[in-house]
Amino acid sequence: MPSDQSTWLIAVPQDGDSEGLLQEVSPKLSQQSKSTLVAQLSIPSFKTGTLDGLISLSEELPKQETFFTNTVAKTVDTLRNLLNNDPSKLKDHVLVNEQSVDDYLIKDWKWNEGRYGIQRGLREIMDTLNKEMVSIDNAMKAKLTNYNLVKGSLVQMQRKKTGNLSLRSLVDVVSKEDFVQDSEYLETLLVAVPKANVKDWHAKYEHLGSMVVPRSTASIASDEEYTLFSVVVFRRVHDEFVQKCRENKFIVRDFVFSEEELAKQQQELETADTTEKELWTELLRLSRTNFSESLQMLVHLKVVRLFVESVLRYGLPANYTGVVVKPDPKSAKKTFGVLQSQFAYLRPRSNRSSGKASTEEEFAGEYQTLMEQEFFDFVFYEVPWIVY
Repeated sequence: MPSDQSTWLIAVPQDGDSEGLLQEVSPKLSQQSKSTLVAQLSIPSFKTGTLDGLISLSEELPKQETFFTNTVAKTVDTLRNLLNNDPSKLKDHVLVNEQSVDDYLIKDWKWNEGRYGIQRGLREIMDTLNKEMVSIDNAMKAKLTNYNLVKGSLVQMQRKKTGNLSLRSLVDVVSKEDFVQDSEYLETLLVAVPKANVKDWHAKYEHLGSMVVPRSTASIASDEEYTLFSVVVFRRVHDEFVQKCRENKFIVRDFVFSEEELAKQQQELETADTTEKELWTELLRLSRTNFSESLQMLVHLKVVRLFVESVLRYGLPANYTGVVVKPDPKSAKKTFGVLQSQFAYLRPRSNRSSGKASTEEEFAGEYQTLMEQEFFDFVFYEVPWIVY
């Protein structure tokens, strides 16, 4: 049983009018659910080439399909992450030629003759599709890596501005007036004191070193856990003072005030923020474009698989038609049952080996067990739905 969260692509031998098949199948499927969408799927008459070539393609296409499917999925994941997992925004960006995936498959799908002319061989068409998908995958990886590096750098800078006063950056907390300037002998230290120990600080700080300037402490900032104090000491007792603070659970912050450094850090933060926004926009635009491109390539690959497997199963002439079905999940099982009944007449054809059959057709029968893990009377592939 196929997934009820995918759109079904079906191919069968064309015995007469292809539109007649749609007219016959559509009412039967609608009886199961009015929400089921059905449309004709035009399958081009490709050059079949040799039997060996078709068998070789049949063996390679599943691997390529996995790669194509994963590339589409990774692009969707990138969009989802860029849009903060907002389903409504994601829905606005996973479009194919500015229309929904459903509209593309049900209303607007046709083989792109301009890019993948059917006068070329199947192998050449698949090589072109594969090269294009590899190019998309590589471009996405490069752009995503670049964005993540800048984003990581920005997050690291922003993280320094968060947390309590014993951890966070003090660049935007202190000012020039909090420090002794241009003194050969004196320096200002910044100490984060737990709020429960503030009284202890006032009682002890003058005695934490042999050369602490009396009444030199001042409260600069406070949060829920710590109060940041400044204190003036002689440079020669710096290490002694730091050690005494550590023993009393006072945290001396390693900070030297510099207007140049302050301006530099602020500029770096602004530059990183601007660059991140620019790269976010570029990556969003690229992901949106590449989703449209990669989804179309995936569908084209599946149509090639429909054709190849149809030739191997039903033989020549290579004239096939198909339908695309978007089932209602609630009635998917019944809908698929209708399709199995509709195409049950193909059972003897998909297993035929009569004396009138060509050598190629007889040989193809030997490979039927390799063609699909789950065997139906019609050739069948799925396009997974995008989860919003």
